[in-house]
Amino acid sequence: MLKRSLVLMSISAAFFAQAQDISVIKNSAEVYSNSPNIGSSKFNAMAGANGALGGDASSLLTNPAGLGVAISGDASGTLSINSNKNTSSLAGSSVKYTVNKTDIGNAGGVIAIPLMSKTGWKFINIGVNYSNQSIENYVESPGNPNVIIPKKLTKDGVDYNAKMSYLGHNYDRLGNQSKMNIGVGANYENRFYIGAGLNFHYASIDQSEHAAFGLDLDNSVDTYKKQFTPYSERSNGFSASVGVIGKVSNQLRLGVSLETPTWWTIDRAFTEYYANKEDNNNIYYQNYGEDRSFRSPMKATVSAAFVPNKNFALNVDYTLGLTKPKYTVSGDAEADLNSFFNDLYKNVSEVKVGAEYRIQNFRLRGGYSYASSPFDAFSINAYNNAGSVSNTNYSDMILGSRNTIGAGIGYDFGQFYVDAAYQNITSNYKNPFLYGDAGAGTGYYSGDFDVASSASVVSEVKNIRNNFFVTVGWKF
Repeated sequence: MLKRSLVLMSISAAFFAQAQDISVIKNSAEVYSNSPNIGSSKFNAMAGANGALGGDASSLLTNPAGLGVAISGDASGTLSINSNKNTSSLAGSSVKYTVNKTDIGNAGGVIAIPLMSKTGWKFINIGVNYSNQSIENYVESPGNPNVIIPKKLTKDGVDYNAKMSYLGHNYDRLGNQSKMNIGVGANYENRFYIGAGLNFHYASIDQSEHAAFGLDLDNSVDTYKKQFTPYSERSNGFSASVGVIGKVSNQLRLGVSLETPTWWTIDRAFTEYYANKEDNNNIYYQNYGEDRSFRSPMKATVSAAFVPNKNFALNVDYTLGLTKPKYTVSGDAEADLNSFFNDLYKNVSEVKVGAEYRIQNFRLRGGYSYASSPFDAFSINAYNNAGSVSNTNYSDMILGSRNTIGAGIGYDFGQFYVDAAYQNITSNYKNPFLYGDAGAGTGYYSGDFDVASSASVVSEVKNIRNNFFVTVGWKF
């Protein structure tokens, strides 16, 4: 496979986000550095807070020691119904777009093996968990005709000083992400639990980006493709996790777990556009492929659970990223990506709180989680609504903080159970686009010429996800 690096300027990391395709940075943090966190309906209703409770295969998503808590076998499957709505606002206008998906979100099982030894070890349990989620995301931003980009054109041997007005932009990502966990957990004296897991990751991404411009010479409007798009990535990763849970008392449990970085192998294909000066500057393209290696951050989770009786349980998890994302350097693109992450990526933290209350065979659950933005605030040259350019500082750039509210119900029939859950996930972030360097050829391309803007347009995006889950399970 041909190895080829993207053409980049030698610029500081703070301005790198303008030259490199923003989506590469976004996917590095959002997809490759975050595993699917879709478990059973119980897990989802409690916003993923189960690090010191455990008991089913979803424990492998937080703390594999939770497998050791199980005292019977369990198998379940979860249907996931997802609604992803983006509202992008710019210059007093907004565009809304919603993507709906239905799929198998989770499947898992635990085999509980009682030990008849006199050593204090009660159970050794084996668990398998599969999580799957769509990462489809479409953001369409309004136009702003006040944003004017000068352009020198040569058509049929005649030179023109043209003006291009910005009329709209879209970011379109298709694909899915999955994680298979295989783990083992053990129970010592019903007070101390240990576990370990192997995690196998997969991601499929097909992405494109377009901008619409109006040409003042003939009042025409055309759609242009972003340099190096469309692109596709097929990626496989591996990580491992270990954890412990201990009962401080009959009511209080404490847990801690560690997940190694995920080592990704990324098979990437992209399109590069260029102007042929020998053919009246008409635009041509070539397709290229490359392999990349990526390492996501290592993560640690500490947990505490309060279980005063058999009818109520409360769990709190705190997860912190311990390292930063890093690409294996095979060219300038990977080196500049690492420079950007070293300067502007901050260790992501997440707090999750979840509770369950039992009324005979009924289950009532709820939860909340907050995850911080992965990037520090930084400055870029950007257009304001009037079309002027200035160096502007933005927070929540590319990705913002995330709030999740969960709720759910369930009924235990004895050997079988049915659970349902709802999640509302919201985030707000600044969406930069349009920048392109004429010398490096990183602008937007149409059939006969290119457009390169010296500054970015920045829209404000509000993302709302409404997710519904239904789980059917069997205890044996």
